[in-house]
Amino acid sequence: MKYEQELYVAKQAAILAGTEIMKIYNTEFDVEMKEDESPVTNADIAANEIILSKLKEKFPNYAYLSEESVDDVSRIDEDLCFIIDPIDGTKEFVNRNGEFTVNIALAYKGEVVVGVIYAPVLEELYYASKENGAYKVKEREITQLKVSDRDKDLRIAKSRSHGSELVEQLLNENRNKISKEFTVGSSLKGCFLAAGIVDSFYRFGMGTKEWDVAAMSIIVLEAGGVFKDLNGDSFKYNKEDVYNRNGYYILNKEENLFDYKHLLNN
Repeated sequence: MKYEQELYVAKQAAILAGTEIMKIYNTEFDVEMKEDESPVTNADIAANEIILSKLKEKFPNYAYLSEESVDDVSRIDEDLCFIIDPIDGTKEFVNRNGEFTVNIALAYKGEVVVGVIYAPVLEELYYASKENGAYKVKEREITQLKVSDRDKDLRIAKSRSHGSELVEQLLNENRNKISKEFTVGSSLKGCFLAAGIVDSFYRFGMGTKEWDVAAMSIIVLEAGGVFKDLNGDSFKYNKEDVYNRNGYYILNKEENLFDYKHLLNN
């Protein structure tokens, strides 16, 4: 299997980081605010160091992009780049609701080819590699992930910490198609979609960055789902500008896409 070693080491790194995160999670940790007013804790920094140390030991010549490291833009000249979010959902970590994850992805020439997401509180590991499917590990049991085939009575994921009036308007316009809403933090939204628990999620605006979605995107795609920006285009990674400026949606299938275009000018 191509990228087998990268996937193996990324899984190890995510679990090791998760173990350290849980040690801090169960203490009185410090919270600081970054320039963009997002929170950061000593757990973010510790997890980042563990992940980078583990990956660089095996792959010293790869490029790296991490939320908690100074960005070396020369990475865009490299074909292979690890994209890392040591704690996706730091707000969920701070609020101690358990809905945070460790995200590690590998991009090759702008396309994600490996994705690993570990949820330390849930002790759930999600992973995928290109053309090899998506999987979940829970209590040592491996399950292949597959999106649902629902085309009515849809289950919709909403962001726990980044609510949106536009998303609420979109959902209100499509109430007759929706059976249930789930409020979920971090990249768990994509994991739950890949597992068939929910069927769609919409994110308007440019609030996310590459490390928020890279690992999630390949897990969704390899489980048979759809992951696109709001222009309907596939994502490119390891760009100089790390913002996802066009929002995104994830679906179990394209036919279930709600009409959102009229909301983009609001």
